[in-house]
Amino acid sequence: MDRIQFEDVSKRYVLGDRANAREALVAAAKRAVRPRRAPAPKEVWSLRDVSFAVADGETLGILGRNGAGKSTVLKVLAGITSPTAGVSRTRGRVAALLEVGTGFHQELTGRENVYLNGAILGMSRRDIGRAFDAIVDFSGVERFLDTPVKRYSSGMYLRLAFAVAAHLDPDVLVVDEVLAVGDAEFQRKCLGRMEEAGSEGRTIVFVSHDLDALTSLCRRSLWLDAGQVRASGDTRELVRDYLASGGVAQRDSGPLASGGPITLHGVGVYSAVSRAQAALVRDEPVRIEVDFSAEEDVAGLDLAVFVTTASGVRVLDQALSDGGPPRISAGRWCVTLEVPPILNVGEFTVGVWFGTAHTDLLDEPVTASFTLFGSDRGRPGRILVQDLPMSLSRADGSR
Repeated sequence: MDRIQFEDVSKRYVLGDRANAREALVAAAKRAVRPRRAPAPKEVWSLRDVSFAVADGETLGILGRNGAGKSTVLKVLAGITSPTAGVSRTRGRVAALLEVGTGFHQELTGRENVYLNGAILGMSRRDIGRAFDAIVDFSGVERFLDTPVKRYSSGMYLRLAFAVAAHLDPDVLVVDEVLAVGDAEFQRKCLGRMEEAGSEGRTIVFVSHDLDALTSLCRRSLWLDAGQVRASGDTRELVRDYLASGGVAQRDSGPLASGGPITLHGVGVYSAVSRAQAALVRDEPVRIEVDFSAEEDVAGLDLAVFVTTASGVRVLDQALSDGGPPRISAGRWCVTLEVPPILNVGEFTVGVWFGTAHTDLLDEPVTASFTLFGSDRGRPGRILVQDLPMSLSRADGSR
């Protein structure tokens, strides 16, 4: 059975609405003194006929550029705002983490806010007490638990708010981009907790610009564009299409460079599986293609392709001559190098060298760039993912 049903939901905002009664009264007084024709209010539709359903225990990701309507969807789900048209139905308790400290009372202590949030979710004091130690341990704010949260830093706020939302047994957990406030270690901790919540059968709706996190956490996602559903389906395929829609961020229109008789026309980086550019996943081979021409025969002409990390570490350096003496005569050529899925997630550049054993003809350290996304398997510090076999045996030789 579906835990969430979102049917033809539209949300309209009117620009220029007065924020409170005082501002409205001041504006009315000004109009009485100097009457003038009020301009017609401008309308903005944050959502237009958005429909989707989330099954019980499913984790749904939502991606899209700024202003696409992602946060509005979550606010409607959490009951913070009502749709202008359409229907949103959610069964069970909903815990929403839409901005730092959502639902916290500034004057209350961290301890008091834990119990307040639990009561809002409909939990008994005894149930909250059972989860209390886990909440405090996860948040790491034990020293400041009896301090009013108005004195918390944004990081402390976030830690406690997420700990409360994730540990008080909600039926539906709604999480916005707020995880970006925390450090990398805390983000991994939050993602791990959300994976646990999903395995416990809780329904999660997750919005993030972190496509790696979205891919690792959500099997299915929704792509919002200008308030409408552009596509939905498998997260990995959706992310690839989403990245590709933003254009190819590499130099592949030539000529890129020339040196002596060599002209480098272009360097392209593609998925060896789908030929997609820029949108590359970590666990698929990457194909690098070098388009060049030689105006004349050069004895012993060789070329090398190298891949470098964003921090300047050269992780791959492959030459044509590594497979035997190259035979490049005058003319236009294309060299293809297929890299198996050994690189970890991150940003990389591709460089190209041409020359002989005695002469450098062309050396371009950056000819193209690409980004690998996916899961780093909790090992962000490593560059290569080789999955080498390891064996375990007792030192005394016994089984």
